[in-house]
Amino acid sequence: MRTAGATVNRALLGLVGLLLFGTGGLVLLGGLGLPARRHLALPAGWPWARPDAVPLPAADRTRFTDRGWWWPTVIAVLAVLVLLLLWWLLAQLRRRRLGTVLVDSGDGEGAVVTGRALEAAVAAEAAAVDGVDRAAVALTGRRTAPQLRALLVLAPHADPGIVVLRLSEDVVVHARTSAGLAELPTEVRLRAVRHRAERVS
Repeated sequence: MRTAGATVNRALLGLVGLLLFGTGGLVLLGGLGLPARRHLALPAGWPWARPDAVPLPAADRTRFTDRGWWWPTVIAVLAVLVLLLLWWLLAQLRRRRLGTVLVDSGDGEGAVVTGRALEAAVAAEAAAVDGVDRAAVALTGRRTAPQLRALLVLAPHADPGIVVLRLSEDVVVHARTSAGLAELPTEVRLRAVRHRAERVS
């Protein structure tokens, strides 16, 4: 099963790819002069039909250049476009969270569990460990070989060594067993809870 975000992402990638591929094909077609050589009957006004053709005539390119708002608008639009592309690129580079996890149901077919449900169960059990104030969990990797990332916010009285031991021997083992996994690599980050300093009179 694919998550809605992954489906939308793939659809956008496909559309952008088709648009770029089609535009590049049209430019290459006109740049090589293939319509004239192959006697292709193109519609009237077809762009890039000759090697010396341009996408926009000079009148269209310079129509608004003498207006005061033109260049600031062009720069603003391009800046927003660059920021959106950078945000999208960084989003692709991040390790993606799993939408589903394939669980061994014992019947040879397997079952699918949503990643958010498994994350919530692991986070709730981790938060119940003595000394843990809050817990956040994320599943990455492949749905047949998930990996666990946990951020634990420790209470002031917590012993980090004992907390990590409890997480490893109890919480991770329970998650691995319930999902029927041979292993569940886990990365744990610890952070101390922030609290205001107390005044002593």
